[in-house]
Amino acid sequence: MKITTIGIDLAKEVFQIHGVDMYGKALLRKQLRRSEMSKFFANLEPCLIGMEACGSSHHWARKLCEFGHTVKLMSPQFVKPYVKTNKHDMADAEAICEAVSRPNMRFVSIKNIEQQAILSVHRARQGFVKARTAQANQIRGLLSEFGIVIPQGIRSIINRVPDILEDAGNDLPGSMRHLLKQLNDHLKQLSRQIEELELQIKLWHKENEASQRLEAIPGIGPITASAIVATVGNATEFKNGKQLSAWFGLVPKQCSSGGKQILLGISKRGDTYLRTLLIHGARAVIRFAENKEEPESWLRKLIARRNKNIAAVALANKNARIIWALLAQGTTFHHNRATTSVAAEHDYGVA
Repeated sequence: MKITTIGIDLAKEVFQIHGVDMYGKALLRKQLRRSEMSKFFANLEPCLIGMEACGSSHHWARKLCEFGHTVKLMSPQFVKPYVKTNKHDMADAEAICEAVSRPNMRFVSIKNIEQQAILSVHRARQGFVKARTAQANQIRGLLSEFGIVIPQGIRSIINRVPDILEDAGNDLPGSMRHLLKQLNDHLKQLSRQIEELELQIKLWHKENEASQRLEAIPGIGPITASAIVATVGNATEFKNGKQLSAWFGLVPKQCSSGGKQILLGISKRGDTYLRTLLIHGARAVIRFAENKEEPESWLRKLIARRNKNIAAVALANKNARIIWALLAQGTTFHHNRATTSVAAEHDYGVA
């Protein structure tokens, strides 16, 4: 019998393989070391291969596609229900093989090398931003022990620290002044590294046509647009904009039963980084809309009757739907102030 479907439990060195025929009968159960993977699948007839979306999954998906196989990635949370026994590599591989053959399974789009590269830049930038925030808070906390209070904000620390170092009347000992100078230099270095990575992101954004189309949406700039394009790709894995918005975690949790609909707070599923960028961008649009938008616009009406936090999430929900249309259908965004978004309101429960 011919092997038609294979499930692979990925690992660092030892990979578990489970293969079945068209009737679901197990024909293959074996372990492969990393050095044996390419040779084994190069000599295997093309088939459907399932893997969990985890570390190195996109690399192996690209590699196996080169051998003519059809590779599909799945979220681990969707594979777990198919594990029939205690968790071990063989059971996981069998569960993956079973899950990938389900017609209603949701799959993860395979990222190319360029997408993974720019996402690595985003992750590095995010790490530097967190480190800079931690360093600024440390400086502020240490100075407060000596009675020196600095207002919140990175810019306040950068502007105030040189004056504090030169002020001989603040009773700071020499050792503390030396430490403060070192911490301030480290803070400036982190800021320079963030600026360099942001420049790389903007250069990639200028060369990517899809990312530039997303930038036309109010509340989405080069950072957000490039991160979404690198993560979502052409968005064809999602049937509509509502699915993409739900994947971002911008729709409410449901606890509905017996025909009674109960909506809770947003689900916060999916990529936290992308959701944060979308909501922060929506907040910027709301600050602008309070004074600049027409009184009869959808956003002004929404702000007038609901909390700004709810309005920000509703606007981010709306933008997510627009993003799907631009990526999946290849359309161009044209801003129309008279356009309303009842669907976004209803999806978030603010109508």
